[in-house]
Amino acid sequence: MSLYDDAVLVLKTYESSADHDQEQLRQVYLDHLSRHPDGMWKACGAGHLTASALVVDPERGRVLLTLHRKLQMWLQMGGHCEPEDDTLAAAALREATEESGISGLTLLSGGPVALDRHAIPAPCHWHLDVQYAALAPSGATEQISDESLDLHWFAYDEVAEVADASVVRLVARARAALEDGRQP
Repeated sequence: MSLYDDAVLVLKTYESSADHDQEQLRQVYLDHLSRHPDGMWKACGAGHLTASALVVDPERGRVLLTLHRKLQMWLQMGGHCEPEDDTLAAAALREATEESGISGLTLLSGGPVALDRHAIPAPCHWHLDVQYAALAPSGATEQISDESLDLHWFAYDEVAEVADASVVRLVARARAALEDGRQP
C-alpha cells in the first residue's frame, strides 16, 4: 500500500467523536487528495498533508513542545512526509523521534487524535496536518534537533500560556484519548 493509499484509509476511518469541525476537515483532506495525487508531498502547491505527534508524559501530566526554528512558536513535533514513510503514523513517529531526540516513543492506538489545517507561506498554501499522540517512555530525556530552538516540558494547564489555539486543542484531544483508554 502506498503512503497516499494509507492516508486515504486513515482519513476514511478517522473517528472525530461527532465533532463537526473535525468531520468537515476530514472531508476537506479527502477532497484534497482526490483532486491532487501529489497531495502528500511538499511539492504540491495547493497544499499537502503533514504528520505530527504530540509527545505526552501522562505520569507527570505534561507534554513536550518544540520552539520551532522558522516559525518561532511552541508546537508539537511534526513535519513533511518522506518517500521512505510507509504510513502517516510512521511519518508522525519519525518526526517526533527526530525532533524530540527521544527513542522508544509509542503512538496511541486508534489512529490520529486530531486534524488541523493551517496556512503556510508561499509557494505552498496549506498544511493539512494529521495529528497523533505519542507516549514518552518513563524517564525519557529530550535532545534538541537542528529544527528546534528549544524543547520544553509543559504541564497540561501551562500550554495555553505559550502555544496557540491549535496546540491547546491538540492537547485536549490527546488527553481525551488517554482518558478513553487508548493505549500504545
